[in-house]
Amino acid sequence: MKAGSITAALRRPLSTVAAVDLGSNSFHLIVAQIAGGALHVVDRLQEMVRLGGGLDARGRLSAAARRRALECLARFGQRLRGLPRGAVRAVGTNTLRQMKDAASFLAAAEQALGHPIEIIAGREEARLIYQGMAQSRPDDGRRRLVIDIGGGSTELIIGEGREALAMESLHMGCVSMSRAHFADAITAKAMRRAETAARLELRPVEEQFRRGWEVAIGTSGTIRAIRSVVRAEGWGNGEITTAALARLRAALIDARRVGKLALGGLSPERTPVFPGGVAILSAVFDALGLERLQVADGALREGLLYDLVGRLTDQGVRERSVNGLAARFRADGVQAERVAGTAAEFFRQLARAWVLDGDDGRMLGWAARLHEIGLVVAHNQYHKHGAYLVAKADLPGFSLQEQQLLATLIRGHRRKFPAEVFEVLPASARPRARRLCVLLRLAVLLNRARHDVELRGLRLRPGKRSLKLQFGRGWLKRHPLTQADLEQEAEWLRAAGIRLEIS
Repeated sequence: MKAGSITAALRRPLSTVAAVDLGSNSFHLIVAQIAGGALHVVDRLQEMVRLGGGLDARGRLSAAARRRALECLARFGQRLRGLPRGAVRAVGTNTLRQMKDAASFLAAAEQALGHPIEIIAGREEARLIYQGMAQSRPDDGRRRLVIDIGGGSTELIIGEGREALAMESLHMGCVSMSRAHFADAITAKAMRRAETAARLELRPVEEQFRRGWEVAIGTSGTIRAIRSVVRAEGWGNGEITTAALARLRAALIDARRVGKLALGGLSPERTPVFPGGVAILSAVFDALGLERLQVADGALREGLLYDLVGRLTDQGVRERSVNGLAARFRADGVQAERVAGTAAEFFRQLARAWVLDGDDGRMLGWAARLHEIGLVVAHNQYHKHGAYLVAKADLPGFSLQEQQLLATLIRGHRRKFPAEVFEVLPASARPRARRLCVLLRLAVLLNRARHDVELRGLRLRPGKRSLKLQFGRGWLKRHPLTQADLEQEAEWLRAAGIRLEIS
């Protein structure tokens, strides 16, 4: 049985889904209903948390910022109460990527929200931003440059239709830039320093993003705030032009201080981080030769919703990422499918008893399909090589925690059971990860001969910290090498506190 059919059988149809974006400047919640194959937004919530502003140079989060974040997530959690596991996708971006003790914060944040929270890499953030933008606008057939200035990072994407073709995430945002250059005053000198700092960040990707697109589009809070001011001040209608941006830049310098900014369309909550955002956009215009920028409403949170629906229907980008990685490192597809099929059957037998869900089944199947990619480096300790490749690769669709889980399963699929490597996972994920790893180990072991083996009648009986493996009459006598492998496996699992019984 294939893993996909198992997860489909375990999945319950969902009518309501939600996405939570834990940004460096603000937190967003969007709730939508699924009807007729389409998403219909029914609720939006936004709070200025300024999480990035509470992070010091050593990556430590202030008590005040932590309190604001948890109080906001508790309010979001009240709105999400009643939605089942899997109906909500919550992600953290640049600030959580930089946070020194992210694990401790995430544990408290997940308790407040009532749902798991993932940390996504910069390029994955860029991919999701493009998806949200693409879903919010009709496709006119032109190749698009998309710019998103967040609180702690700036994403650049070139895409066509609904596919992102080139993605970069730069370590600069409106919060960090405003703190670094406009904490005291908004002067011409400070503006030049900020723009120069932004140009230095842009320099490595400047040539890549100067060409290859036909229309430029901006997304998210900073760019929408700039558009709002441009409209209110009468410097333009729906687009941001070079001339409008120059007038805005001059108006900021004339005000001299953040507290004296009196621009139409600029909210008080946005004001403290507005100068840094303007400096970054001015640098982007200059570096990439922009003359005008359209503005889209869809961004990261909308992209999260559509990506979540893709996951629920097994049409998500993660499947393509796994296929691409397996092909890139020349994995033996026939052997990988043997292992995946056996692992899927084990999962079917134990999912309910071990409280494993559909996404656990997908992770097990993907780990089975990737477990041998380390052979491209060397046979000796190839499980370690494979774990490193998966942990460090760009895998569109996967959060950092999901990549770490895949890497951990691959690292633990053979030889001694590495109990210590599971410590890098969130505490709530470790018991499930250990169980998935046991299933993968047994699936690999039983297919070690690398040819189809009759396993009909094989049964797994779970205990609290034990697992009974029952074979058909005479099977072990006909497969003495497998019996020896299983006896060794029982010793390795016993050292990890798991009793494997073979009968």
